[in-house]
Amino acid sequence: MIYVFVGPTLAKTEPQLAVPGVRVRPPARHGDLFDSALHSGDTVVLIDGVYHQALALRHKEILAAMGRGISMIGAASIGALRAAELAPFGMLGVGTIYTSYVRGEIDGDDEVAVGQAPDGQWDALTWPVVNLRQVLHLAQAAHVLDEDRAAQLLEALRAVYYPQRTTAAVWAVCRRQGETDFAAWLAGRLDQNRHFGDLKRADALTAVHIALTGWAQPAETRPAPAVWETTYFRRWSNTFTRTIVDGLELATEDRLVYQQVFDPHFRTRWTAYLEHRSLNPADGPSLPLAVRLAQLTGGDVPAHQVFHPPLDLRDEASVALLLEGESGLDRKAVARYAAALARIHRSRPGFSTDAVRDHLTRQILLRVWQCPRADFDAEASARGLVCGARAVEAAKRIVPGFLEESSERMEAHHAC
Repeated sequence: MIYVFVGPTLAKTEPQLAVPGVRVRPPARHGDLFDSALHSGDTVVLIDGVYHQALALRHKEILAAMGRGISMIGAASIGALRAAELAPFGMLGVGTIYTSYVRGEIDGDDEVAVGQAPDGQWDALTWPVVNLRQVLHLAQAAHVLDEDRAAQLLEALRAVYYPQRTTAAVWAVCRRQGETDFAAWLAGRLDQNRHFGDLKRADALTAVHIALTGWAQPAETRPAPAVWETTYFRRWSNTFTRTIVDGLELATEDRLVYQQVFDPHFRTRWTAYLEHRSLNPADGPSLPLAVRLAQLTGGDVPAHQVFHPPLDLRDEASVALLLEGESGLDRKAVARYAAALARIHRSRPGFSTDAVRDHLTRQILLRVWQCPRADFDAEASARGLVCGARAVEAAKRIVPGFLEESSERMEAHHAC
């Protein structure tokens, strides 16, 4: 399968995007390559990506995708920039823009940046610098501009902030620079061919064509996990790991936090997980948990206060162990809580769980766990949350849903 992350460089109506076996995705953003639909043997054509209104696609995400057998092609926009940076690791760069990045003729994402229409629409609202360079080069070839005038005009156009570099702004700069003949010439070319000078589109079409020919990254060039398996990467991976259970698409991390907070038996499950990790360590000898604990502390300290192994929610055995007590009702509750959080995000742009008050979250946890304040840290540690402060941070995602349900229960009680 070929996945093309694109918009607005190519229109949805491009014939190459309608070929069987091609799946079109919106501009790439942080987390998109963790999608479970992407498998070893697939090809990703990275063309467009967001970076202003959302977190940009990270290099480590691309390296990890290549490491698990996904071929990566980059061109035209952020794809060209990422390919120039990751070519030594096997990412294939395509086109003139990619070559210009590699040669150092251009640098920085401002060269390819455009203002985009809102999500769901593919229109570019502004001109990227690389396309302006191209039309100025074509104007010199047609003897409409000489080299000095083209350079001066380019600098004037580059001085316009990219979200404001609309066609109207381009015409205004041309008039201010006294280049009305060039503006008239360019307008005429665009009337004849609306893609005139669109270097990004040409490179993107070349990249899709190469993917359709069956190019695949040689297995021997795939980066090893040591290149991309970092603490940050595992955090991102855990955040974006999702599964479909009972017809519900749920974040595995949300499911785990729900169990850590609400399952009265989760202390036992966390101990079982620590035993599993002790018998199946990432490195070092396999030892029973009690033996390992005795070697370090003499056995006088609870294992959960000594061992804090990093979680990898891609590990099916670990997830199955940690979620062993999960019920269908639990999964429905996780879905409700996620929906409540999503509603707040929609109604309050820029909202993050950091805005949820620590004191309120702590009070909810103390009430659910039915433990005194003095035992709060110990209870959090026994549930795999390390300490009270970490438990508060993890549990903030459930607070909106919990409060919503509590309010509904109170209203129902008063109605009766």
